[in-house]
This record gives sequence, structure tokens and C-alpha cells, in this order.
Amino acid sequence: MQILTYHPQYETSIVELVLQVQREEFGLPITLADQPDLLDIPTVYQQGHGNFWLAVDANQVIGTIAAIDFGDHHLALRKMFVASPYRGQGIGVGQQLLATLCHWAVEHKIRAIYLGTVDAFKAAHRFYEKHGFRQVEKSDLPATFPMMQGDTRFYRLLVPEWRADGDLNAEITA
Repeated sequence: MQILTYHPQYETSIVELVLQVQREEFGLPITLADQPDLLDIPTVYQQGHGNFWLAVDANQVIGTIAAIDFGDHHLALRKMFVASPYRGQGIGVGQQLLATLCHWAVEHKIRAIYLGTVDAFKAAHRFYEKHGFRQVEKSDLPATFPMMQGDTRFYRLLVPEWRADGDLNAEITA
């Protein structure tokens, strides 16, 4: 498995993975038309300190993670998806994608990574909390945070507290 920065050759595979997880696993009535960002990744995600990464195995996209730069050294985590057969297999696809984003954030002197999700995604909550994200109130979000319709639960990771070794309280030297 490799973690790669977005390349247009993977666009169709990205769309298929995201829609499969959203529709089939979570039963969300969402279409590609509802997510035009998936057809314009460079413009939406690869601006400022934002980016979009893929986990690729045997030339197949098995995971994604994205970050939107919304100013003041903050990122919004988006499009975190891992194909079902690759979850919980000890491969660590999600962990590697998140570590890639966090290393990027340290490198680019990002202060915090925020995300919004819905109450029903309990496994996602556990994943984010295990990796240092703390739940915050909607009122604690920066005014420029790009809200997504339907998000009801919010998290923040203070990047200076993140460490690849899991020691969240140690200082990072970049």
C-alpha cells in the first residue's frame, strides 16, 4: 500500500469509493451531484496548505483523506474514507492517512485541524478520539470553518500536541 497525493488518474476510483461507503455502508441518500468537490479536487482541496491524499493498493484506491485550508493556520479534515475490507485488518490504512495529514500539518505550521461529522458515526468518533481529536462545541469553531450541512458533532486536534508515537502531550519539534 502507498499513500499518494491526488492525481487525476484516480478520480473515478475516488468517486466510486466515496459513494460506495456513503450509500451502501451508511445508507446516505447522497449523489455525486451533491459533492461537486469530488470532480474538482485540485481547486477545492489543493489550495493554500490544503491537500488530498489516497491510499492505493494494487492500483486500487482503498482510502482517502483531504484537508481544506480555511485560514489562520487551520485545516478542515474532509473525505476520510477507507474501503470496508481494509478496516480493522491491522494494515492501518486510516491511521496512515491521518498520520500523513498530521505530518503535513506540522510541516506547514498548522495550529489545528477541525472536522465535522454526524452523531451516528460512532466508529469514526472513536477513531478520531483515539488519535488525539477532542470534541468541541459548534460555538468553539473558528468563524471561517467551512460547515457541512448535516454535521452535528465537531472535533479539533491541536497540531502542536500531536505526535506520531501517540504521545499527545509531548512537544513537537518540526
